[in-house]
Amino acid sequence: MERRRDIKDLESYLEEAVKNIRDDRAITSALLADIVVLLKKNEQNHKEVGGVAAKYVETLQRSNEQLVKVANLLQKREDNLKQGLTERDREDIFDIIGSTDSGGDSDG
Repeated sequence: MERRRDIKDLESYLEEAVKNIRDDRAITSALLADIVVLLKKNEQNHKEVGGVAAKYVETLQRSNEQLVKVANLLQKREDNLKQGLTERDREDIFDIIGSTDSGGDSDG
């Protein structure tokens, strides 16, 4: 039961992370578009805001890296689900079976 809750928590965190990444990308892209318009006006503007533009591009690059990390987490989770029972799942099942067997032997 706890594992389901952990998976649900993970899913909600991943959804929130992706939403935040998308929101940040949208804001950064809009700001970068504004800077590009400003940069085209004259070379002095380029000197003044070129560094800011570079920071915006770095932000977009980091968000790409974050999306890749989220995708890797989702892929690992999917791979684990396809593999079936984990070692912990097997131990839990054996514990349940063991406790059931010991309870059923009281008759004889």
